[in-house]
Amino acid sequence: MSLLVVGSVAFDAIQTPFREAERVLGGAAMYFAVAASFFTKVNVVGVVGYDFTARDAEIFRRRGIDTQGLERAPGKTFFWAGKYSADFTDRTTLATDLNVFATFNPKLPSAYRTSPYIFLANIDPTLQRSVLKQVSRRPKLVALDTMNYWIERTPAELRETLRHVDVLLINDTETRQLSGEHNLLRAAAKIRKMGPRTLVIKRGEFGALLVHGDTVFAIPGFLLDEVQDPTGAGDAYAGGFMGYLASVGKHDVKSLRCAMVYGSVLGSFTCERFGPERLRTLTRREIDARARHFAKLTQFSL
Repeated sequence: MSLLVVGSVAFDAIQTPFREAERVLGGAAMYFAVAASFFTKVNVVGVVGYDFTARDAEIFRRRGIDTQGLERAPGKTFFWAGKYSADFTDRTTLATDLNVFATFNPKLPSAYRTSPYIFLANIDPTLQRSVLKQVSRRPKLVALDTMNYWIERTPAELRETLRHVDVLLINDTETRQLSGEHNLLRAAAKIRKMGPRTLVIKRGEFGALLVHGDTVFAIPGFLLDEVQDPTGAGDAYAGGFMGYLASVGKHDVKSLRCAMVYGSVLGSFTCERFGPERLRTLTRREIDARARHFAKLTQFSL
């Protein structure tokens, strides 16, 4: 089933212990869409500037991603610059230039308005809600990402949007901030009362936690020999997670558990190279092989 993502497409300037680059394709919607495209048809809504070339758009074309919802506006594309510490535990933002993204007002093409699966990437919660108002029929599943900025600056708007969401994907720090609880299980229970019946808590290298009904499911992070760049790993995780669910057309407990694994697999591949380089060469066979390896790493009997 088709999957709609609404969010940012950007250029990044990244500094890691391994390499530096001044212009790398980035943005939450880009990472999500490419990761999800290994599982299902993806439609993307975002905005780019005059500096976004046909060569840049090739990453979407090669994966069969529909970009009729990718608006071209006068001005420059959203730009972010950041620097990672030697052990990747800290990331410092050096610059954030919203450019055309500052006036982004997502508009769904008519073909997108019946999307059964929707992912609202990290943007203003008011804009996230405006997307749902444009949908002509109730989607099978709506998932959302957010961040500390919106939790701090627009708490009322975020809570209103959460009332219309099925799945919330955020990291552990944001979970504690949104709920006001330090314990993650208590925090999850409190957030689920706000609307989302499913919560996916991303914990970086330590894996992720799923809370759905009476089910709590935890997976570790996939161990890599070397991390080159974790930029976009969380968005690729979300793409793998939602892409898998859209491909099977179900979101029962078993499907959610498998989606967690595929999310972790896509996030791990993203970290292996700089920017989206690894996603450009990735194959579905490699994804499935790593998912099977992941199962072997975590399987045991009593």
